[in-house]
Order: sequence, then C-alpha cells, then structure tokens
Amino acid sequence: MNWKRLISATLVGAMALSLTACGDTATNTIKEENTATSSGDEKLVIWTLATDLEKFANRYMEQTGVTVETTVIAPEDYPTKVQTALLGGETEPDVIVGEPQMLENFFEQGFFEDLNQFGAQDYADQIVDYVWQVGQDSEGIQRAISYQITPAGFYYRRDIAQEVFGTDDPVEVGKLFADYESIVSAAHALKDKGYRIFASDAETSYFAGDSAWVIDGKLNVDADRVAYMDLCVELYQEDLTAYASQWATPWYMAMGGEVPLLTAETQWGTDEMNIWDAESFNAATADYETTQVFAYGLPAWGVITMKEHVGDTAGKWGVCSGPAYGFGGGTYIGVSSQSERKELAWDFVKFCTLNEDTANWWIEESQGDTVSLISALEAHKDDANEVYGGQKLYAFWLEQAQGIDYSKVTKYDKAIGDAWGNAISNIKTGAMSKEEAISGFYDVVESTYPEIEVTR
Repeated sequence: MNWKRLISATLVGAMALSLTACGDTATNTIKEENTATSSGDEKLVIWTLATDLEKFANRYMEQTGVTVETTVIAPEDYPTKVQTALLGGETEPDVIVGEPQMLENFFEQGFFEDLNQFGAQDYADQIVDYVWQVGQDSEGIQRAISYQITPAGFYYRRDIAQEVFGTDDPVEVGKLFADYESIVSAAHALKDKGYRIFASDAETSYFAGDSAWVIDGKLNVDADRVAYMDLCVELYQEDLTAYASQWATPWYMAMGGEVPLLTAETQWGTDEMNIWDAESFNAATADYETTQVFAYGLPAWGVITMKEHVGDTAGKWGVCSGPAYGFGGGTYIGVSSQSERKELAWDFVKFCTLNEDTANWWIEESQGDTVSLISALEAHKDDANEVYGGQKLYAFWLEQAQGIDYSKVTKYDKAIGDAWGNAISNIKTGAMSKEEAISGFYDVVESTYPEIEVTR
C-alpha cells in the first residue's frame, strides 16, 4: 500500500532528526540524578499490572538504596484498585501504570501527575514518537512514558516459506501479507501443501485497518475495514487456519511444530477435550490429523511469548510487516497525582524509561523485549536474534514503530472495534448475513455514541 510507505518515509525522516539530539549526556545526567537521590530512608510504593516492574524496582533499589515496595495487580482488577485508592485520597501508591486502552480514562480522572513540571519535554526526542504520544492526555500534557515499543508484525516459519513460496526473505515474505487479498491467496497456497497460514483467525487482529474510526465527528467505515471483514470470514469459512484458539494449548503447541487440526465446531473444546489443559488436550487429540502453522500476528513482545514454545523450530522463524501498521499493549509508567514523593517517583520513571544503562540491561534481562529509548535501539540495531534466523529484530521493530500514526487513534476505538468484531463473528458463523451484521453494527454505534454521525 503506497500510503504505508509514504507514512514510513515521512516518519523515518523525523526520527533521523531526533536521533541527532540523543547522546551520552542525557544518560549520564540521569545516572547522576539517581545517585543524588539515593538514601536508605527513602521509600517508593509502586502498583503495576506487569511483573516487569518488579525487576526494574529491584535494580533501582540496588543502584540507589531507595526502598521500593512493588504490588502486582491482575489487569482486570487494576483500574478499580487504582480508582478506589486515588479517589479515596490515598497518598500511596507513588508510581502507577496503565495500558494504552486504560490511559485516557485515568488521565481524565486526574490520576497521573503532569510530568512536564519535572522537565519531561526535555526528553521528548529520545523516545519513539508514538510511545511519547500515547503517554499524553487530550491537551498534549505528558503524563506517562513506556519503556517498550509494541509494533505488530507477522512471525513466520522460514522453512515453510522456502518450501511453499521459494524464499524466506522478510521483505519478500512481507509481500504475502501486503494486503488482505494477498493474505487469502497465501492461505490457499499453504493449505494446498498441507499447512495452515495461521493458528487462529485472531492473528490478523492487529492489522484490522489503518484509518480512524471517527473523523470530524463522523463514523468512518472505509473499504479496508470491509476488506478486513471479508478476510476474516474467508479464513474461517474456508478452513484456512488450524482453529487453535488464541492463548489456548494448541495455539502455543503450533509454535513448536505439529498441532492437531481442529475445526470450527471443536475449536473451543469438547466434553472430552479441554483446550486449556495440555494433558487433557493431548490425550483427546492423539489420533487427530495434524498440520503445521505458518505465521502468528503479534506485537514486538511476541518475541518473549514465543521463545518458551518454539522448541525444535528455534532458528526457523522470521518476522515481517503486515498490511497495516498496528501496535498492542505496552506498560506506561507515571507519577500518582496523590503521591507525597513525586520527585522520587519521577526519578524512578526516568530510571525505567530514559536511562540507557537500564535499557541495555532490560534488553539482556528480558531476552528480547524491545525498548522505547531510541539511543538503545540504535546501539542494538545490528544484534542478530538466532531464534529468528539471525534477523536484526531491533532495527525491524524500530522501522515498524516509525510507521505508526497515533493521530488515527480515538477514544471510541475499543467499543467500535469490538462491535465490528461482533459483526464479523456473526457473518463467519452464519448467524447473520453481511448486510444484517453491518446494519446491526451501525445500530450499536448509534445507541452507544449518539454524538457520532452515522451514515449508512
């Protein structure tokens, strides 16, 4: 798609300018400030939904002498816990976090302190652009920063690519995923050879379109959204996936090679087959026909998700771009507006996100997470990941991140995207015709957001 390359070229130029401002000076300043604030009498309380921050906190304690108490809260409980504490006037926690879909509500409720008062804007050109924007409220005030980037790509089997398509080169394989029609064509070619293009039909969810759902107060359902709908329906109805439900036992199993071939009827399990329990699943599917899966659609953190499951296929993977720029997840760190230790909390935020030593440590510690600090990404751009055939993944993910246009993200995306997903499910399962499902989608948007103008 030409728009994709145009956006990428524009943002690469902008990023090149920002990189000239990145150097050792800012990193050294942060290290000195961390040392200056160290004291055995000081304390920080952190609430997080990601266990990553426990490791960051331990390292911070080692380097500063500050006592850090870290509480990890389940993501589904986290918003309520934070809301209850801060609306109740609690002065702890000092540091809070949020995933992108949580942040707008948190910002509107005043939970995250204004980081600009601590000089955050001095560091704006040191963090990948879209990540910096995600951490801003509707008025452009910086309230959170993430230590990671999470652009999406397709993780594919190089050996299968070579057999079926005659190449395993990421650029060439990326052409198979360049648009929704190409994905369908590749899926049929793979099925003809006994493979399945994806483990589940959820693998394309990060590439569901590259336009804003709402533009100037009007609902925007462009041709790419409808083409994505058609893709999902064909993948499902033509048995082009292994029907391995995302995050279930067969989904992980397919990363390592052979996986029992399920159907639309059995994808969620049966009385005898529990897809969430490996022992039950393996016993129930011992005599099933098997297949191998070509690709997974995941953000950059998929490197970590997959490393424990690829087994004998390690070294046979590659990563390529998809039909649209997308991203998913990410932990954004900020200072609680109720904290009585705001300066120290800001010091911790900087330590996690703006310290090159920390970024280099995290790359090694996490064994593959992709940091947001541009100088660290540049320093590791030639690192070869042997699980992925020696591919230089940090350079790849930075390029993908540069293509993300965050101005297309709106506060309506989650609800409208879910409604569109429900319409797709109704079509692919035969519950509704395409016309009925789309009409129902419009009904949901109109009733949920009466302020949005809907043209059918």
